[in-house]
Order: sequence, then structure tokens, then C-alpha cells
Amino acid sequence: MTQPSTTTEPAAAADDTMTVRGGVPVEGELDIRGSKNALPKAMVAALLTEETCRLTNIAAIRDIDVVDELIGIAGGSVEHDPDQIRITAHSFSALGEDDVERLHAASRIPVLTTAVSLHRTGTAVVAAPGGCAIGPRPVDFHLRVLRAFGARDDHREGMIHLRADRLRGARIELPFPSVGATEQFLFAAVLAEGDAELANAAIEPEILDLISVLQKMGALISVEPNRTIRVTGVKALGGFEHRVIGDRLEAASWASLALATGGRITVRGVQQQDLATFLNVYRRAGGDFTIDAAGSTISFRRARRMLRPLAIETDVHPGFMTDWQSPFVTALTQAEGVSVVHETVYEDRLGYTDALRSLGAQIQVFTECLGPTRCRFGAANHRHSAVVVGPTKLHGAELVVPDLRAGFSYVIAAAAAEGDSVIHGVGLLERGYADFRTKLTAVGVDHS
Repeated sequence: MTQPSTTTEPAAAADDTMTVRGGVPVEGELDIRGSKNALPKAMVAALLTEETCRLTNIAAIRDIDVVDELIGIAGGSVEHDPDQIRITAHSFSALGEDDVERLHAASRIPVLTTAVSLHRTGTAVVAAPGGCAIGPRPVDFHLRVLRAFGARDDHREGMIHLRADRLRGARIELPFPSVGATEQFLFAAVLAEGDAELANAAIEPEILDLISVLQKMGALISVEPNRTIRVTGVKALGGFEHRVIGDRLEAASWASLALATGGRITVRGVQQQDLATFLNVYRRAGGDFTIDAAGSTISFRRARRMLRPLAIETDVHPGFMTDWQSPFVTALTQAEGVSVVHETVYEDRLGYTDALRSLGAQIQVFTECLGPTRCRFGAANHRHSAVVVGPTKLHGAELVVPDLRAGFSYVIAAAAAEGDSVIHGVGLLERGYADFRTKLTAVGVDHS
């Protein structure tokens, strides 16, 4: 076996390493639970009230553990029952520097509690967010939003201390439809004094799910058709009960596994409309699917023996999501011809292609923009475009998971390859794929 030179040293823990024996037919059914990108944000929303809040359709992912710990440190409580969480935050204390630094290193979710902390205590501390190694995720947009609402910030040795006697409504325009900044705006605006407006807002399904939560709490929020969100602040918010939307990003990952291996995988619990763009691209590549009457159970398969090559550009919703890119591109290594990929959201998201080459994939990465969509990275010398030539016969290799979606793409490649592959760092996959190993077994991936 070979190991790509760009990876780091494998994790030593045995349970963090997995062997995948490729060439085994993939077929099975899976339940998709609450979205990794929606569930933790709904938990943060619960901190805006002293009343008890209940969430259902819970996924057992590691980001939930981070939010659990954060709520406990701040003075709230979290009760877990099968398929539900109850959160009560009668009191709330601003997090200290040590807790902020530790929690932010594990996840980018804690930065979203900044507006909440300002509402409830008048102070907050921010550090650089953690998460996957796919490029910088600066807090600049978050700070821009909070300053507009009247927060004052003081930078001290890598930490940012914020204060606000009272957040007040403001009109803000984002230079890029940032999901995190849009969420920060919502948390700030719902209890701010007066009206607030956000132009060029993110409108992902997970954002709309958060808006549904806040509306249940008593918030006054309207979403305009031109990416504008308007909020009228209220004096207090109440508790809620909410079923979190299914994880469309996880569903697309399993669908890409079916496409790459020529198998069939059925996913339950995710809505067709949230996957509309992905489904169109999936069909153009030579895949097919059937959907039940409710639009919540989708069976994915190949419609033809040889996949078709495609030109793909990632974009914010309703475009082709950046989190769909690496699993889907891995499937395109089995397409007959030349596929072109232009990543426009995260500048370092194509690093996983080095490992795919070690399995035999023919992929070249370029700094030029290989697509017509306006891109923030074209003049910055980032390797953000790729050309994939297929079909290629993949073989087993030794790999180290760099981030969540790339890690799943390694599993896809290993399942489609001949021979055994050893994958280190699979614990990272548990951040976004609940019961990951159990689900691999359910669809027939031979692993240990």
C-alpha cells in the first residue's frame, strides 16, 4: 500500500482506523436523522429563552457533545431521551477565555453563541473557529454583523472580547452569502431593539429550518425573494418543540457511494426539494432515483453501465453545494471522459484529490477558474479547480482523513477499488455521520 505524501501521520488509536475491502456490491436502506448543519443551531436558539425547548429527530454526532458541554458551562441543562433533547437555560453566564478556546478548537458552533451571550449578559468572547481543514473560516463576517448591531470589540492576544449594553437593529449587506454570518444575524436581530435587515443572506434549507425554530419562539422574521431577511425585534422569546430537518448532505454522500459502485441505496428521512439540484446533477451523470409519494424516501442507483462526465461548479444554495462536491467527484472517477470541477466556496477543498490519485484516479488540480461562475479565489493562487479523467481502475491504498466530506469520499473510493484500503482518522466522520460504521454494514460495505 502507498500513502499520499500530503497526509499527516495516522492516528494511533485502533478504533480510529478502518480497513475497507473493495469490490463488494453495495445495497441497502438507511434512515437519515437530523441535519448536522441544523441541529446544533437549533440548540443554540434554545439559549435565547429561559423556557424549556424540545428537539426531535436527533442524530448522535459529535457536534452535539460540544454544544451540550457549552450549555452546561453557561449554566443551562440538556436532557437526552431516545430521539429527543430538552434544553433549559434559566440562567446564562458568558464563557471564559479557556472554555472558548477549547470549544472553538473542536467546532465552529460556539461562535454562534456570541449574539446570545451579548443578549443575556452584555459580554462575549470569540476565538478563531475550529472544524474541518478545508480552508480558513474567519470570524470577520460575524464581527461585521455584531458591530452593526452596536457591539464593541477589543482584541487581546488571539481572543476578541465583545460588549453591548443593548443590541439595536441595523441594515447589513454581506459580501458573500455566509451561512454562519446569516445565523449570527438572526440570533442578534430577534431580540434587538427595532428592525433589522440582512441583504445577500444565505437561504439554505438549514437557515430556513432555524427561522422556523425562531418563529415558533415568537420571533418576527420574513424572507424576501432577493436574498433579503427582515426581522423586527421582540422583547422576549418562549420555548418550542421542533423536529429537525433530515441531513441532505449525508443523503448525497450515500447516493454518491451507490453511483460510484454501481449499487443501490435507499435513504429515508430527507426531503426531495432539499436535494433538487443534486438530483438533477445525479441524473445527468447517469444515475437515477425513485421517490415515494411523500418525497422523503429516495432510492439511488445507476441508470447506465458507464457514467457520463460532467462540468460542475459549487455555489451557495440553491447551487451545487460544496459539501456534495468531494463524494460526487469521487464517483466521477468512474465516468467515461473528462469531468471539470470548479470549487467556488472553500479555497482548499480539493486537497482530497491527492489521496484519490494514490488509489489510481487521474485528477489534475489547477489555480485557474475552470468555469464561468464568479469566483473569489481566481487571483489568489489557490488550487480550486480540477480535471478528472475516467474511468479509472482504483486499487487499495492507505489514507488519512483530512476533513468530514473528504473522509467519506475516501470510503467511497475504497469501496469501489480492488483490494483492501486502510483509512486512518475515521473518528472524524462521526462528527457528521451518525452510526457511521453501522450504516456501512447496512449497505454492504465490507469493513473492519
